[in-house]
Amino acid sequence: MRQSDLKYSSLIAVLYFGMNVNAQVTPKDTVPKEQKIEEVVMIGYGSRKKVDNTTSISSISAEEVTRTKVLNASQAIQGKAAGVQIIASDAPGSTPTVTIRGLGTVLGGRTPLFVVDGMFTDNINNINSNDILTYDILKDAAALAIYGNRAANGVVIITTKSGKGKLSVSYDGLIGIRNPLRTIKMANASEFATYNNAGSKSDYLNPNQPYNTDWFKEITRTGIYNQHNVSISGSSEAAKYFFSFGNYEEESILKGTNYNRTTIRTNNEFKIAKGIRLSQTLSATFTNDTPKSFGAFTNAYKQSPLVPVYYPNGRYGQPIFDKSNGNIGYEGGRFNNVGNPVMQLDYDNQQGKNFLLQGGVKLDIDIVKDLKFTSQFSGEYNNYKYYNFVNSKAFWLDSDPMRTESQYSSTSPITRLTNRSQNYYNWLLNNYLTYTKKVGNHDIEVVVGTEASVKNGLETLIINRKNVPVSKDYWNLSGVDYYGNLYSDNDTKALESIQGNRNTTISYFGRFQYKFMNRYLLSGTVRRDGSSQFADGHKWGTFPSFGAGWIISEEEFMKDGFFNMLKLRGGWGRIGNQNVPLNYLPLSAGATYNYGFGSSPVSNGVTVNKSYDPDLGWEVTQESSLGLDFGILNNRLTGTFDIYNRKTKNLILGVVPYLGTGISEVNYSHMGSVVNKGAEVSFNWADKVGEDFTYSVGANYSYNNNKLVSMNLSKPVSQIIGGNLGNGIDTKIFNASAVGYALGSFYLYEADGYDANGNLKFKDLNGNGVTDGGDRRFFDSYIPKSTLGVNVSMAYKNWDFALNGYGAFGFKVYNGKKAQRNGGENVEASVANNFWTPTNTNAANPVNPANIPIASTFYLEDGDYFRINNISVGYTFKNVTEYMRSIKLYVSAINPFVFQKYSGYSSELSGYNPTDTTAEGDPYKRAGIELDAYPTLRSFVFGVNLNF
Repeated sequence: MRQSDLKYSSLIAVLYFGMNVNAQVTPKDTVPKEQKIEEVVMIGYGSRKKVDNTTSISSISAEEVTRTKVLNASQAIQGKAAGVQIIASDAPGSTPTVTIRGLGTVLGGRTPLFVVDGMFTDNINNINSNDILTYDILKDAAALAIYGNRAANGVVIITTKSGKGKLSVSYDGLIGIRNPLRTIKMANASEFATYNNAGSKSDYLNPNQPYNTDWFKEITRTGIYNQHNVSISGSSEAAKYFFSFGNYEEESILKGTNYNRTTIRTNNEFKIAKGIRLSQTLSATFTNDTPKSFGAFTNAYKQSPLVPVYYPNGRYGQPIFDKSNGNIGYEGGRFNNVGNPVMQLDYDNQQGKNFLLQGGVKLDIDIVKDLKFTSQFSGEYNNYKYYNFVNSKAFWLDSDPMRTESQYSSTSPITRLTNRSQNYYNWLLNNYLTYTKKVGNHDIEVVVGTEASVKNGLETLIINRKNVPVSKDYWNLSGVDYYGNLYSDNDTKALESIQGNRNTTISYFGRFQYKFMNRYLLSGTVRRDGSSQFADGHKWGTFPSFGAGWIISEEEFMKDGFFNMLKLRGGWGRIGNQNVPLNYLPLSAGATYNYGFGSSPVSNGVTVNKSYDPDLGWEVTQESSLGLDFGILNNRLTGTFDIYNRKTKNLILGVVPYLGTGISEVNYSHMGSVVNKGAEVSFNWADKVGEDFTYSVGANYSYNNNKLVSMNLSKPVSQIIGGNLGNGIDTKIFNASAVGYALGSFYLYEADGYDANGNLKFKDLNGNGVTDGGDRRFFDSYIPKSTLGVNVSMAYKNWDFALNGYGAFGFKVYNGKKAQRNGGENVEASVANNFWTPTNTNAANPVNPANIPIASTFYLEDGDYFRINNISVGYTFKNVTEYMRSIKLYVSAINPFVFQKYSGYSSELSGYNPTDTTAEGDPYKRAGIELDAYPTLRSFVFGVNLNF
């Protein structure tokens, strides 16, 4: 046996039968081949030299992805790709919202397609950032059309690492601490009492209270997280191998909220015979979390500082005051209806477990010279389990210190337990031929193929039980009468089984790329998609694109000129969207009705409660784009300009059924169009000073103008009312009057100073003399019009330094915390010390309101901000011993500084909610509203890389 084969056989034994290795990491200077990947971009079913590409694609290197030490790779690239807006939440396990060149649909989703090693997936929460080799973002329709019906919201192509060279074992470990980036100073006990006494025009609260509780401090802690990653990689003549293990664990700032993720990945490539290669990828992710309601942040904001966390007798404090002396007591009157936030967290008992398995096999066969056949099968399986235990009786007792057990209703459940189980599987099969040929000055590449996919749909089983005994383990209860303890009421079903929409597609695609004399570029793609999502006659859609480029710097008249590289490119494409609510039954399934006269039924029947538009087809987006790439001064300065015009012209929306049809449910039809117009520019300067100092400075800027440009007024569009504050107040609306405004725009009354009593007054826009619904109008959206990214890196001998900054501008956020306030709730110190009184009529805040504030511009604030995302410094010890190639020590500050106009915690608000992940980024839910929102955090990280 050859020595290389012996080494490989030994490695396989280690991988599959267990191992115990020391921690290590591979330094940059030992993997020069990986650095060259930046010269190539992934374009879907292949790759292309960057200089030969005719489309708009942003590529992020592995080093940039891993430099910012966060859980999700998409958060790490914020500000590093023009035209890509990323809104992230620092809540553990949350998914960043990625928007590529604007929002083009109302009901068709916002999430781009992620293609990970050829597998289609909805997010990359399961991927260890250390395993990523390339992160490519396809932005214009000319690049996206190769993915057809799946590409409406953009495509992100991720390639994970493979083995190269000699056996290498790496370790990367870190520990970090986290605290809120910004805090809000709330009124203290004395200020609170004075403010509320003024509002009630009485001295019902004693300003000299025995308690002064800082509720935000009581529900939070210093967060801590650690991450450990081990990888083994290498290659022989017969195979390449890569194995990694990663563990991420976080105790977040919200007390009791913990998160753990373990990832295992193995990527291998085998040379079966000459010209035949078999590749295999497999990853398994195990996630455990203990989520808590983010409403605790809102309650901590609103609860009075007069209320103690605990009374002296150990019971939870409540907003109850003794009417005889105005002090906090055990009984008397309640001055607000806010719960005790600490008690809320203590009784919030939720846990979740998630298992995700993804993998695939890929066969490459060199049929003849220049012709290659590729067949790839990928699949994923997910299983999620969750429980929520509510100790109903104990919670009821602790909500009032004077309650006794005998007062608890005998018919009410003592405890409640909700168990949820969800699972799905998806698979994808594609087969394609790639032909490449160079003849003289002509370079040709042709790709043709087919693709089939199945998304089985999410299967959900929900079981609600009552009177389950208090336990430490609600996964495996014994001695419980499961059937007899099923629980239901008007809002809860005892047992609920839901089958998600199964979707299948079949596709045919082709791509042609041509280069002449290394300067003239042409490309074209066409994809034909058939989807089960649509009715007969509309199942198929065709999505073409073309692109052209001219490398002007290759012309004779440009040789030895000012430009080292100058390329003009442009393209047009059409892409589709099948992620719309179309696959439904027009009949009321299982419902029967008695038809007849008077009280005597004549017969039973089934009624039609939803109609179907026979002309309903795809949402289709068309885009034209033009770009310029350049390099000057020996390519020390490089840059890119892009402009684009993207239109979704047959927006699918709900239609209100006409009266008298007997139809009660909304149906869907093509109703309008949305346009996104924008420009992007990026620059980077990279240079070397002497032999030891290198540096680079880069910046990118994006502008996008989003607008609903038309609406079919022949049909009554189903109105979407959103942005609910949980108190009966809504801040957003979508209907025919939204034409001309950006999606997700706020719909509010316009504040117009104070009346004679210090209450807010509003502009009478319809001139009827009163404030009513006709006086509301649209204001700016929560979606930034422009973004800015700044990236700096330097290296001197063994030292390295990096700084990244990100800014978003031209958008509004709604301060839902302030706007949700009712009487007796806390306010910010700035409000308590500057509100309207007869002697302070020019105050910044109105009089203490007696009612819930209505939705107005008074609570709408500028969201503009610029934040330093990451500062990192590292030192590398090279060639430490014969076996240890390097040790790198590094420190990082993540989100250390922010400059913002907004008065709240953060204006970066994706609307993430752990109990409703569908709300994230939804323009008509809480995106852009700070309410039950997780604060942006500042982190300090200490880490080590080891490489053997």
